[in-house]
Amino acid sequence: MPTIVDKGYHLQNTKSRSQIDWWLFFAILPIIAAGLITMYSFSGDNSFAAHQIIGIVVAIIVFFGVSFIDVRFLRSTWVSVTLFILSTSLLSALFLLGRVSHGAQSWFSIGTFSFQPSDIAKIALIIVLAKYFSRRHIEIANIRHILVSGAYAFVIFALVLVHPDLGSAMIIVLIWLGMTMVSGISKKHLFSMIAIAAVIFAVLWNFGFKEYQKDRIRSFIDPLADIHGAGYNAYQSTIAVGSGGLLGKGVGYGTQSRLKFLPEYQTDFIFAAFSEEWGFVGIFIIFSLYSIIIWRILKNAINGDTNFEILFGAGVAVYFIVHIAINVGMNMQLLPVTGTPLPFMSYGGTHMVSEFLALGLLMSMRRYSRIAHKDLTKNEFIGPQ
Repeated sequence: MPTIVDKGYHLQNTKSRSQIDWWLFFAILPIIAAGLITMYSFSGDNSFAAHQIIGIVVAIIVFFGVSFIDVRFLRSTWVSVTLFILSTSLLSALFLLGRVSHGAQSWFSIGTFSFQPSDIAKIALIIVLAKYFSRRHIEIANIRHILVSGAYAFVIFALVLVHPDLGSAMIIVLIWLGMTMVSGISKKHLFSMIAIAAVIFAVLWNFGFKEYQKDRIRSFIDPLADIHGAGYNAYQSTIAVGSGGLLGKGVGYGTQSRLKFLPEYQTDFIFAAFSEEWGFVGIFIIFSLYSIIIWRILKNAINGDTNFEILFGAGVAVYFIVHIAINVGMNMQLLPVTGTPLPFMSYGGTHMVSEFLALGLLMSMRRYSRIAHKDLTKNEFIGPQ
């Protein structure tokens, strides 16, 4: 059916195609299985794996359910504004109703069910920024649009950081930065943002970060300074990754996890636990599967019906790339420990549902995708320099 895309683009005919990207979906399943096997092999009562299966079932239902909804209503300004207000309201409500876990007041608890609103806030931010930039990416060289979009991200960033949840706050910033760059930010403005970020970090270091967060950053800079304290987790995860060798120690034979040297092996450090059991070959397979997922997300994004779909898909790609990079980086002592889950592998229902929700929205948009032309795609992704 014919559709009119945003200003500066030609009329295109949308292409009706298979609703689900099966390459994407089937690339996810082995990663989920790898996470379950890792949890199952080390958990004495197997409760982690059993609970995770429930979360996976709910997430997959959300994925297919959302994919059958016509989500073009998300292009509406009032919808994006409503999502922004809702996400900030939930984050604000944590101050009164939130549960403290590992030093962060980031969860709502209802009986045995726990919900982390920062995961949903990330998806809401992608929608808000996609809506904002879809009309203004031609004018992205104007610093005003960077500041306005940055204000949306900063509100969510600040609410997440004060709980405190440094990992999610970092991801909020990187999502905004990634989507801004996709929209075509100038190099001059990019360097200006880096300078501003350095100033903000200095202010947060002196007035915002908790002492345990500072200890994590210090241990990242000098890993051997406190291996029995703040640097213990990262040190043990590095040992686990390295001890896996080429083929790994075998399922259930990872000593770092089995002997409890590696903490939080089911969440933050599941990559290290998996690497110890499966070795370099297993790591290569997991990275290959993640590469397929990112490739399929970008392919669907490029064929988006309008600039909104293109930018949303780009934001989802940034969302997954950042989560993967930070989790793997902290498992290999390349980045500070921030409590960032590994997509589709780490224990936790909220992040699993959020990940499938983002992909379900992308699948819905896929129904109205178009055949992209190279010159058109270049103009959509690369704005003024």
